[in-house]
Order: sequence, then structure tokens, then C-alpha cells
Amino acid sequence: MFLFGIVLAILGTILGLPAMRARLGIDLVQQGDILLALYLGVFLSTVLTGPVIDSFGNKVVLATSATLVTLAMLLFSAASSFAAAAAAGFALGFGGGGLNTAANALVAELYPDARGAMLNVVGMFFGFGALVVPLLAVAFSIPQLLTATTALAAVCAIAYLLLRFPPPSGDEGFSLLASIKAARHPGVLLLALLLFFQSGNESSIGGWTSTYAGAMGASPRTATIILAGYWAALMAGRMVAARALRHLSKPRLVLASGAVTAIGCAVLLASRSVTMMFAGAAITGFAHAAVYPTTLAIAADRYQRLAGTIFGFLFACGLVGGMTFPWTVGHLSQSFGLRAAMLLPMAGGAVVAGLAAVIARPAK
Repeated sequence: MFLFGIVLAILGTILGLPAMRARLGIDLVQQGDILLALYLGVFLSTVLTGPVIDSFGNKVVLATSATLVTLAMLLFSAASSFAAAAAAGFALGFGGGGLNTAANALVAELYPDARGAMLNVVGMFFGFGALVVPLLAVAFSIPQLLTATTALAAVCAIAYLLLRFPPPSGDEGFSLLASIKAARHPGVLLLALLLFFQSGNESSIGGWTSTYAGAMGASPRTATIILAGYWAALMAGRMVAARALRHLSKPRLVLASGAVTAIGCAVLLASRSVTMMFAGAAITGFAHAAVYPTTLAIAADRYQRLAGTIFGFLFACGLVGGMTFPWTVGHLSQSFGLRAAMLLPMAGGAVVAGLAAVIARPAK
């Protein structure tokens, strides 16, 4: 999950730097297209890897995914055009999707009595990885950053090959369509719709906050620090969420998080100073923290036997939002300005709260 955090954060960080956009020769629309390619890779990988996990286990998926991330980082290091960057972004996302699905399915299997808390804990390491990227970008050059992340992915691939894992849990036979068939289970579509909006919110804020802060007058270094504040707050929020679940039900925690997301985005958009932009990004990150892992815990509680397949379907639906939201922000910003385009994740937070309110109602 630490490596997956790096995968999702690195493009939003380095594409927010004018030097990188100049090297690739891209505008804001093309930046949105590269982010779309990243999430398209995550989406396709997620659809495929859920059934693979249930049929063949997590080891195959984790080792293959980390190797693909290593190769994608190397490709991005050499990229000097939009086409090369988009191809690297797709490969990076395809590897990242496998890491995400396998890590969450594995934790849900290992901790059946504390899924909500433990999925938030492992999600905290996603926040660590995402936070490391903007911090390193402040201190090191883009080539140094890409070299370090490439080396880390390679080390992870080797580690996964050496570790032992639990045996596969599925007994229905391998099928690439198993994740899609998961929609037949009652309640899955509602959870999937919630993650559609949540993933869109997270990818929009993670992919555009640095660029937005720069457009509002912040220096590249300051804009990167504001983005780091978002990831740091997300990491801290998952630490708090693991404890909050002792006192709140899972659906009510998701409901509160969605409401605070809308507030945080409103602060970010209304900001006229660096301090307020940092505060808005931090509030949003803190609110985002609990939604994804807690929703997954709800799903794992209900569908224990095929967690990999169910997770694959939920991640796939969520990543449709992850693909379309940042792409939409890029295109809206060309016509209406970046501030107006960033209204999208604020509205998304309100929708998440509404869906969580439905999920929190007693089941009929």
C-alpha cells in the first residue's frame, strides 16, 4: 500500500511542476489525459486481478504488479513527449491496481474480527507513500525522485517472490468476468456507487491540488507543500478512523467523512491565501481518509468468501470515478477556469454523504 500511494501521487506531483510540463510539452488538458491513462490502467488491472487473487492467490498478483510498476517508472524517466508519458502512466496504473486489490483482500482475510480498523491501518501506509512523493519532490530533482521510486518497486517485487502467502480462497473456478458478476449480490451496486464518487474526489484533489495552488499564485515549492499537507492529513485521518470505529458504526463514519469532505473542498476553493489553501487541503485529506477502507470493510463483512472478486468489482467501479473526475477537471478548467472546475470534488463529497446515509439505514 505504501508503493500504491507512490503510484497514485507521483504523477500529480511531478506534472504540477512547470519544468516537467515543459519537458513533455503538455497543457492542462493533456495533463488530465495522462491522469486518465493512469486510472484507466488501475481500472483494467482491478477488473482482472480480483478473480486471479481468488483462484491463484495474492503472491502472483503482488509480484507481477510490483515488477510492472518498476518498468513503468523506468519508462516515465525516459519520457519526453505526451504519448510516452501517457503510455507510462497507463502501465504504472495497471501495476498499481494489482497492488491495491491484493493488499486489501489479504488484510481483510487475515483480520476477520477487526476488518474496519485494520483496513484503515493498512490504508494509512497508502497515505505514507503518497506523502513521501511531494516531500521528496521538494528536496530532490525529478530524475532523482523517479530513480528512488523505481528502486523501491524493484525491491518490493523481490520481497513478494520470497514471502509465503495464504492459499487461494475461491472455489468457483477462474473467470475473468467474475468481478462483473459480483454486481448480482444485493447491496454491492450501492457500495460501488459510493466508491465511484469517493475515488473521483480523491483523484481530483490528489491530481490537481498542486496545479490549483500554483494557479492561485503559490510558488511551485509552496504548491507541492500544500499537496503534501493533503496526503499527511489523509494518513493521520486513517489513524484516527481505526480508533473511531470503536465508537461509531462503519456507515456513520463514512457519512460524517463525506460531509466534512464537502466542507474541506469549500475552504480550499474559497481560499485567498496560502494558509487557507493548506487548511482546506488538510481538512479534505482528513475527511477522505476513512471512506475507502471503511466501505471495503462493510463489503468484506457481507461477502467474506469472495473478498478478492468483490473488492475487484468495487475498485473497478470506484476507478471509473477516479478516471473521469480528473479528466473532467482538466477539460472544465480550459473553459471555466480551474477554480470552477474544482467544484466537482466538493459536490462529490456531498453525494458520498448521501449514499452513506442510505447504507446506514437498517437493512430490510
